[in-house]
Amino acid sequence: QVQLVESGGGSVQAGGSLRLSCAASGATSETVTMGWFRQALGKEREGVAAIYVGGGSTYYADSVKGRFAISEDNRRNTVYLQMNSLKPEDAAMYYCAARPYGGRWWDEQDWRYGYWGQGTQVTVSS
Repeated sequence: QVQLVESGGGSVQAGGSLRLSCAASGATSETVTMGWFRQALGKEREGVAAIYVGGGSTYYADSVKGRFAISEDNRRNTVYLQMNSLKPEDAAMYYCAARPYGGRWWDEQDWRYGYWGQGTQVTVSS
C-alpha cells in the first residue's frame, strides 16, 4: 500500500505560478511511475504529467508542455508539479497517483491498480 498526500493548491491569477507537492509513504520502493491528473468541474479526469521514479523520464499533456514541470525528490519520497503561466482552463482538482508499473501514463484506467491521493484544488482567475 502507498499513501499519497497532495498539497500546494490555491487560488492565483492567470499568469501566476503554483507548485504542487505529493508526499508518498508506505511501500514506496515498489513505485515505478507517479503522475498528476486533474479534473475540472463537469469534465473527465485527464493526465497532466508523469515521471518514472528514479529514472527521470517525464511526460506531459500537450496542453501543459512548456508551462508545467514534474520532478521528484527521492530522499523525501515526494513528487512536485511546478505550474507556471497558469491559465483559467488549468483550474481543476489535481490528483497525484502512483503505481508499481509503467505503461499508458495519460490513461486513467491504466492506473487502476495504483494508488491515488485525495486531491488539491487549483483555482485560476482571469
